[in-house]
Amino acid sequence: MNTEKNNESFVGLTSAEVSSVWAGYMKGSFEQRFFEYFLLTTEDGEIKKIVERMLNQSRINIEVAETIFTNENIAIPLGFTDEDVRVEALKMFSDTFILFFCNDIILLSLSTFSSAISDCTRKDVRKYLLTSLEFALNMQNDINDLMLSKGVYLKPPQIAIDNVVDFVNEQKYLIGFLGGLRPINVAEITNLSRIIHRAQFSKMIFVALGKIVKSEEVGQHFSKGRDEIQKVLDSLQEILEKENIPISASSDYEIFDIDVSPFSDRLMLFFVNLCLGIFCFNMISQALTSSFRSDIVSKVTKIMNDMKQFYGEGLKLTIQEGWLERPPQSIYRKI
Repeated sequence: MNTEKNNESFVGLTSAEVSSVWAGYMKGSFEQRFFEYFLLTTEDGEIKKIVERMLNQSRINIEVAETIFTNENIAIPLGFTDEDVRVEALKMFSDTFILFFCNDIILLSLSTFSSAISDCTRKDVRKYLLTSLEFALNMQNDINDLMLSKGVYLKPPQIAIDNVVDFVNEQKYLIGFLGGLRPINVAEITNLSRIIHRAQFSKMIFVALGKIVKSEEVGQHFSKGRDEIQKVLDSLQEILEKENIPISASSDYEIFDIDVSPFSDRLMLFFVNLCLGIFCFNMISQALTSSFRSDIVSKVTKIMNDMKQFYGEGLKLTIQEGWLERPPQSIYRKI
């Protein structure tokens, strides 16, 4: 061990660094179980290589996080184990669906690691986050290229642009449902199409998981999620349809009926809470801050409130089932 590492070993982790590494461990742990199953059920050679690379990176991230926690005498999380996946289960998802799943995980990685790195200063933690972020960026390029080559990439709408530099000088620019609608701008189109594409994928996740879940309560939660997502689609697609803006949709989110579930209920609920819950808030928040038309703001605000309620119910259900692993916390010191 060199002098730099010796000196750094005396610098304890900040709360932000512990949080980032712990979250990275849990993320890698749940990803690993999905990818282990996908690796054995993917038939397309190119998609299989994507899955294999992502599985290897998940294992690397777990090992690095374990090393950091061990050196700091911090308990290593349980995460998810072999008991949470049945790799021998029959194929349930089409290869294209698996590719979209990989893309979803990469989008989550880009969001989480980029925000985490700004709060961390210790070199080993920053290296862990930066390496993970660089992998996600490279993988996103490769996944996009593969989607394009297979003709399944969901492009944002292409529209005719009024090629004029101008400034807003009337308050009616903000008006939506009160009359005098202006044409939707490119930022608003981008936000709505991003949420719609996300909702299309999320709906199929709920449909798929609802077919294999064992717990009746968890199954009811997934059914409610499916219905809530359909409301999102109906609400936002209406805006684009009125503007005569087409939105692409995947036709190959194929799901096969199988008798034995490849995933535990705990693993599936964690995925719903993390990827379809927390991550969706990021998209919706971005849409709220960059949309000006009041009808869009009103619809997105309602979606945000409905998602908060659904996400809260998911957390309560996780606690009720005894599945919520507690993140590290400070020692209580009574004054």
